[in-house]
Amino acid sequence: MVAAQAALQKTDERTIILDVQDLLTLTDYFVVSSGANSRQIKAIVDEVNRQVKLSGGRPPKQVEGLGQLEWVLLDYGSFIVHIFSNEARSIYGLERLWADARLIHLGDQSPSDALAPA
Repeated sequence: MVAAQAALQKTDERTIILDVQDLLTLTDYFVVSSGANSRQIKAIVDEVNRQVKLSGGRPPKQVEGLGQLEWVLLDYGSFIVHIFSNEARSIYGLERLWADARLIHLGDQSPSDALAPA
């Protein structure tokens, strides 16, 4: 997924895709990433938007959290990108909240490799 790969280009933090198709009707995937500070979070947001646009995607339908840069949500319809500060990611724990979702790890694996949660 372009958005997840774009986030990975701007952070060393864990970036994952949660396949929530069978759990929600609102969207198919959550992309979850985080940054060490507000500048890095903004850089991730900008890179995700840029890469999605370059790949022929539309702008997000809704954007929330740009003012505080603690938890930015980019709603692209079929997928929603969540970019947290490290502290907010730990507090809100989307990976725990959506533990029933299929977890797709990124990095050394291709985005299509679905793995069981660790």
